[in-house]
Amino acid sequence: MHTGEFLTEAVKICKSIDARKVEELATELAALRDRGGRLFVLGAGGSAGNASHAVNDFRKLCHIECYAPTDNVAELTARTNDEGWESVFAGWLEVSRFRAADALLIFSVGGGDADRQVSVNLIRAIDMARERGARVFGVVGRENGYTAQMGDVVVVIPQPAPHWMTPLSEAFQAVVWHCLVSHPILQRQTTKW
Repeated sequence: MHTGEFLTEAVKICKSIDARKVEELATELAALRDRGGRLFVLGAGGSAGNASHAVNDFRKLCHIECYAPTDNVAELTARTNDEGWESVFAGWLEVSRFRAADALLIFSVGGGDADRQVSVNLIRAIDMARERGARVFGVVGRENGYTAQMGDVVVVIPQPAPHWMTPLSEAFQAVVWHCLVSHPILQRQTTKW
C-alpha cells in the first residue's frame, strides 16, 4: 500500500536525520540575529513555497529579519525575462546589499549541480555568499549537491527511497524549519495554538 510505504519512509528519515546539524543550524541562526544579519531563504518550485512560509515563521516567531526573493513575483519575472533564470537570485541579493553579516538558507531537493548545470541560480547565489564572507545554510536532499558541498551548515535529508526524493525532501524542509522556529534559543514569540 502506497500510503503505508510512504509513511514508513518518513519514519526512517525522522530516525536518521542528523539532529546535531539541526542544533548547529539553530545556534548559527541565533548568532545571525544577534549580529543584526539578515536571512535570505532561496528555493525554486515547491521549495520556493516552503521558503515563503519559512520567512513568515522566522520573522514572526524568531524576530529574524528574513526575505525570500521568490515572494516578489514581479521582480523575479522581470529579472528572469531580462537577465535569465541563472542569475535571478544573485541579482536580487546584489540590490539587497547582501553582506558578510547576512546568510543564505537554501531549500532544495538536489542543492544544485555545477557539472550538470542544474539550479545554477542557487550556485551563483552561494558563490556570491562565499565571495562576501556570508554564511550558507541549507536543507537539501542530496549530500553531493552544490549546497551540501559548499555550505557551512547543511542538513541533508536522508533518502532511503530515491523515487520519493522530491516529496520527502520538500516535506522535511518543513519539519526542519518548524523544529528551528520552535527551538528555545530561537523562538521569541510563541504560537497561538
